[in-house]
Amino acid sequence: MPNKIANRKVICDVLMEHAKTDKDIVVLCSDSRGSASLTPFFNEYPEQSVEVGIAEQDLVGISAGLAACGKKPFAASPASFLSTRSYEQCKIDCAYSDTNVKLIGISGGVSYGALGMSHHSAQDIAAMSAIPNMRVYLPSDRFQTRKLFEALLQDQKCAYIRVGRNAVEDVYTEEDCPFQMDKATLVRDGEDVLLVACGEMVRPAVDAAGILEKSGVSASVLDMYCVKPLDREAIVRQASKVKAVISIEEHSPFGGLGSMVAQVVGQECPKTCVTMALPDSPVITGTSKEVFDYYGLNGEGIAKRAIEALGK
Repeated sequence: MPNKIANRKVICDVLMEHAKTDKDIVVLCSDSRGSASLTPFFNEYPEQSVEVGIAEQDLVGISAGLAACGKKPFAASPASFLSTRSYEQCKIDCAYSDTNVKLIGISGGVSYGALGMSHHSAQDIAAMSAIPNMRVYLPSDRFQTRKLFEALLQDQKCAYIRVGRNAVEDVYTEEDCPFQMDKATLVRDGEDVLLVACGEMVRPAVDAAGILEKSGVSASVLDMYCVKPLDREAIVRQASKVKAVISIEEHSPFGGLGSMVAQVVGQECPKTCVTMALPDSPVITGTSKEVFDYYGLNGEGIAKRAIEALGK
């Protein structure tokens, strides 16, 4: 049965579980508690909730102030606005000031579909990764999202986490979800091509590996949920074994996961390196799946690019 639980709901569940005993946890929203699936938290813990309205800069600034007072703020807002309108606050109030603010970019990538470029976040990986002291995470499914937030609750450093709007097909299971903080997860090991993906692109990468296997091509799949810090060792270890490397991301072709992977491969183990991403233009109108299918960001499209990269 297809998964119907969105990553954003899992975030709410984890925060509610811990808020029972940890009164320092504070959730802040910018008129986005419904979109973030955080309404249950606001209802259950009103004294640990802050609604700032449509004011993303205030959202981040207030969160940093709370963190400076010893609180553990989790600030949720659409990724398209959080990563642009409040960029200076993310840079100065959170990263430069070294405050324990967890920035949750909801409805990331092209989740908003028909609302177009104004609501899409195809630049946030590049923008947030460029800020010193800012970590960037894109969990691939509900099980990894839970593991990530359990870990984030235990540290005191700022981070940006991007999740999509809709439920995504599972990559892992509740019983089998390997997780190590800031270390990529090897979902599948192979010898011909390496597929490095993050966020919602991990499942299509896994699907592509299955398709390639039927064609006699052995593919590794590396879940790079930790875009920053980037697990360079994992990339080099897996890339050294294959003939080509393909990165897949729901992001601009500039400055994101693909650029980072290509840089590492070029420096450490040069070989064919292909970046699969959204185009450098406003994307077509449609649901996430329709957009992905159109641009070949699906199992079939990734497998096709892999075959081409291998010269077969």
